[in-house]
Amino acid sequence: MKNIIAMIGAAAVALTLSVPGAFAAEEMAAQPTHFPMEEPVEQDWSFAGPFGKYDKGQLQRGLKVYTEVCSACHSLKRVAFRNLEELGYSEEQVKSFAAQYDIEDGPNADGEMFTRPGLPADHFPGPYANEEQAKAANNGAVPPDFSLIAKARGVERGFPQFIFDIFTQYQQGGPDYIHALLTGFGQEPPAHLAVPEGLHYNPYFGAGVALAMAQPLYGEDVTYDDGTPSTLDQEARDVAAFLMWAAEPSLAERKEMGFRVMIFLVVFSIFLYIAKKQVWSRVEH
Repeated sequence: MKNIIAMIGAAAVALTLSVPGAFAAEEMAAQPTHFPMEEPVEQDWSFAGPFGKYDKGQLQRGLKVYTEVCSACHSLKRVAFRNLEELGYSEEQVKSFAAQYDIEDGPNADGEMFTRPGLPADHFPGPYANEEQAKAANNGAVPPDFSLIAKARGVERGFPQFIFDIFTQYQQGGPDYIHALLTGFGQEPPAHLAVPEGLHYNPYFGAGVALAMAQPLYGEDVTYDDGTPSTLDQEARDVAAFLMWAAEPSLAERKEMGFRVMIFLVVFSIFLYIAKKQVWSRVEH
């Protein structure tokens, strides 16, 4: 009898101990196993597809968002002011735009560095003098350079999407990701997620639970010269398109050249087939 009571007591203790363990296991299973927690929504871009081209009006709006908002933290060191002529600006407009920046130059005849107004040949100056200054101003995190961000960031599309991407020429993962990230702030994290202090939750962030960058765009951050309403979605789309241009300014020319090459290969293959028929027609089989 005593043995039976002992066995029942041991089973009860085991059951009691297993219940928290079950809850803990369930909670662990609820933790995300990959990031981002939400996939970016595929957007409709003017430069999408095999015949896509940049919308210069959109690029000009994106430049305005970058210069008035993003440039406070992020550099664009691989883009020269003279490249802005590709956005539809005249040579005089580019000179005037570049002159608004102070560029460090030198040394002069006395061996000292000095500052001067920017020239079209200069590149966009960064907001910080060095990496250590950038860390000190951003709680130890260095804001990434935006020159190639649209090609360096993006969510991989698994099977079978990447198969269809071969035929649709989908290559907008970077702009889609940037747009989703910029519009994804302000959401409450799931109850099982612990967001570290000083970080900001964004379900579209691809490298962890949260990121150091606070919400940069809220809508009405800039006033567009063409009268376009500056909503949050519009600003995010415009700056994402601009960053795509900054990363690949020759995108339209590349697509045009690729189309010409494909036409050449088709015609060349037809001539090869005709030549093969002519040569082998004189050979007895």
